[in-house]
Amino acid sequence: MTTRFGYTLMTEQSGPRQLVSYAQDAERVGFDFEVSSDHFSPWLTEQGHAPYAWTVLGAVAQATERVDLMTYVTCPTLRYHPAVVAQKAATLQILAEGRFVLGLGSGENLNEHVVGQGWPAVGVRQEMLLEAIEIIRALHGGELVDYRGVHFDVESARIWDLPDEGVDLAVAVSGDRSIERFAPLADHLVAVEPDGSLVESWNAVDGAPRIGGDGPGRAVGQIPICWGPDADEAKALAHEQFRWFAGGWKVNADLPTPAGFAGASQFVRPDDVADQIPCGPDLDAIVEAASAFWEAGFTDVALVQVGDRLQQRFLDEAAGPLLEKLRAAAP
Repeated sequence: MTTRFGYTLMTEQSGPRQLVSYAQDAERVGFDFEVSSDHFSPWLTEQGHAPYAWTVLGAVAQATERVDLMTYVTCPTLRYHPAVVAQKAATLQILAEGRFVLGLGSGENLNEHVVGQGWPAVGVRQEMLLEAIEIIRALHGGELVDYRGVHFDVESARIWDLPDEGVDLAVAVSGDRSIERFAPLADHLVAVEPDGSLVESWNAVDGAPRIGGDGPGRAVGQIPICWGPDADEAKALAHEQFRWFAGGWKVNADLPTPAGFAGASQFVRPDDVADQIPCGPDLDAIVEAASAFWEAGFTDVALVQVGDRLQQRFLDEAAGPLLEKLRAAAP
C-alpha cells in the first residue's frame, strides 16, 4: 500500500478565506489529501482563529478537484448531535463527489465545554462516541431512524440527500480499550503518535478492516513541522504557536481555555518545542521525523505547517521538493 501524504487545514491558525486558498495550493503542489481540524477555540490566543470547519470544507470541496478531504477530527457528542453530523457529512460527501472521510473522536474540553454540558470522564466520552457512531451509521443507511440510547435519542429522523458511495468513518484511538470498541465500527484508524502497537492491535480485532498490505483500512497520522528559511525564526514561531503541543494529549484533552493552555505551557522553552517539531529549512530532517509513521505501519501522514505567516511560502517553495523527498523515502 503506497504511503500518502496530506496537508492540514489548521483552522486554529488561519482565517476561512486563507484556508480555502491554501487548500487549492496544496492540491496544486501535489498533496494526496487534506485534513481539517474542527475547533471552536484556538489552542493559544497567539494562533488567533477558529472558523467553522464544515463551512470551510464545503468551500474547499468546490475549490478543489482531486484531493481527498477529511475531518481530523470531529466530536459528534456535545457541540454537535450525531444526527446533525450524519446530515452534514452526507451533504459534504455529495459536494466532494466521494472524496470525503468523516474523522471522528471523543473530543477536547477546549471545544466542547462551550455548550454548557460539562466535560465527561473519558469512559463516558467513549460511550457517547459509540452511540454516536451507531446513529450516524443508521442514518447513512437511508431509512427512518428512531433511537433510544443512554446518551442520545433520535426521533423519526431521515437523511434525504445521501451520497451513492456512502461516507467512510475514521476514528481516533489511543489505546487497546478504544481500539477494541471502535475498530469493528470504523473504516480507518486515526492517531497522532507513530505508535506501531496501535496498528497491530487494530489488525488483531475481529471485524476490523485490516490496515496495510491489501487491506481496505488506512491508518492516518499527523505530524507538525515548522519549515522556514531561518532555523531560529522557525523555532521561535513554533514556540509561539505550538508550545501547547508539549503537554501531550492526556493533558490537552482536558484543559478548557486558551488561557489554560498558556498557563500549562508557560515553562516550555523554544528548545523543548524544537525537540518535538522539526524547525527550519532542512527537508531531510522533516523526512526523518515523518518516517516514524510509515515505519509504525501508518499508511497516511498529514503534515501541519505551523503558523500562518510562513504558510504561503511553505506551499510555494518547500512543499513540492518535500513531497518528492517523502515519496522517495516512504514505502
